[in-house]
Amino acid sequence: MHIPPFDNQNQPIVDLGHDLVPLNYFNIVKLTEGQSFDYRTPGYETCIVPATGTVTVETGGEVFEDIGNRTVDVWGGEPEGVYVPTDTGARFTCHTETAEVFIAGAKYDEVLKPFAVRSDELDLVQYGSDDTKTHRKIKHILGANYHDRVGRLLVSELFTVGQGGWSGFPSHKHDTDRLPDETRHDETYNFRFRPNHGSGVQMLQRADNEPGDAYHIMDGSTILIDKGYHPCAVLPGYEMYYFTILGGLSQRSLKQYFQPTHADQLHTIPGIMDMVAKFK
Repeated sequence: MHIPPFDNQNQPIVDLGHDLVPLNYFNIVKLTEGQSFDYRTPGYETCIVPATGTVTVETGGEVFEDIGNRTVDVWGGEPEGVYVPTDTGARFTCHTETAEVFIAGAKYDEVLKPFAVRSDELDLVQYGSDDTKTHRKIKHILGANYHDRVGRLLVSELFTVGQGGWSGFPSHKHDTDRLPDETRHDETYNFRFRPNHGSGVQMLQRADNEPGDAYHIMDGSTILIDKGYHPCAVLPGYEMYYFTILGGLSQRSLKQYFQPTHADQLHTIPGIMDMVAKFK
């Protein structure tokens, strides 16, 4: 499902219990200096990640100051975030002229402890190549480093390296719990492009070797992935970024099932298995 860019007025884009991706929650909050935003998500753990701007986060009796260091756009520095436990009130306050803040969530019942992820604590991986048109960098905010401190939520940022090319390839899916081959993880993306008039395409092929759908994605587009193989691409001459939320049904570690038709491509893309290993 494609949700075109719109002014959500600080209301959830993917609310609790969404009918397509019930394991996910997603909001974008825009504030000016001195403004605060309060929220609570019963049954969902969340992560606060400034796309731009700097905020102070208060949650679970803890105060995390000066979260976020990017000014112009998501290419302007490294991400930071704060983990907010399930059904725990949170408030963040803007300390820069403006701030745009992502709230990513996953369904989870247990109440854990809040913590901050600073820019020097990210889990980074770079894979692909210019030759295969798959050169990518992933910055895991809630990745493998925090497996013992988070319930079901995985949060990362993915960047193209260079302009144009493909991401999410070889095509894979994660819509069915059938370990050890695959896990059920709902997924939500929010895209950005540089320059911001760039665009791309999100494919969604629900069955191997059967026609699927394609969505024209623009700066600010949100994509919901409930089922099927889902590679995406950016037009030549543009860079692409997407904020990624994964919520697992029965476990946090993601087990991707690669599309049989294209599985041999796993051996053509440098570093692809390192990328797979980081989604844990």
